Amino acid sequence: MTARVLGLLGILGFLVTWEVAALSGAVSRTYLPTASTTLLRLGRELTTPDFWVTLGDTVITWSAGLGIAVVAAIALGTVVGLVPFLQKATHSSVEFLRPIPSVAIIPLAVLVAGLSREAALMVVVYAPFWQVFVQVLHGVADVDPVAQDTARSYGLGRLDRLRHLVLPTALPYVITGFRLAASVALVLTITAELVIGNPGLGRQIELYRSAPDAPGLYALVLVTGGLGIVVNLATRMVERRLLRWHPSVRREEAL
Repeated sequence: MTARVLGLLGILGFLVTWEVAALSGAVSRTYLPTASTTLLRLGRELTTPDFWVTLGDTVITWSAGLGIAVVAAIALGTVVGLVPFLQKATHSSVEFLRPIPSVAIIPLAVLVAGLSREAALMVVVYAPFWQVFVQVLHGVADVDPVAQDTARSYGLGRLDRLRHLVLPTALPYVITGFRLAASVALVLTITAELVIGNPGLGRQIELYRSAPDAPGLYALVLVTGGLGIVVNLATRMVERRLLRWHPSVRREEAL
């Protein structure tokens, strides 16, 4: 069987298990609606303009936060990675700041920016930035010293070495960081919307929870899962397109 068929069978098995568990009465329908009820509610949600506005708010916050994090991480990571003094000077700070969970800075973000999208962006940017930043440092450090000496001997300037040597070497690391950061940014976007209350799927999930409206809540949870799949597929597509020359991608395409 192909991977796609197995994947579809897995989804079908999950929905059947969900339906049976809900019908068994082990959990009240108030808290666990059936899969069929949830899917019908999801279909109704997809036909309403408000749903697409809500989804658009989440996508905007996610893409803006991810974009800021990636651009800043690539720029700062390249500079720090190329200057040994900066590597040593920032090492302790990076190791201290990187493990701090993004949700821990939510109170600070609210204090600085209030209950706004800007506060959510502070939360969304934090963890993805470190994902990419550390990968950029590893990528810059992986440049072959022999290749560097050869480039200097042929008279290549700093910008030419950066363009033709450093960036191609670091690109696989950057793409890996980007793929990880995209998923983390989505999780943090939903979390920020839940906690801070800025517009998006997270806030709507919280509203359905407090209603209570279990079918609506589960329907939107399914949407967030589907959005995660789309993000993963999109980042994989970007990886294959930008790294067509890399042996790992060529082996994957050959299979």
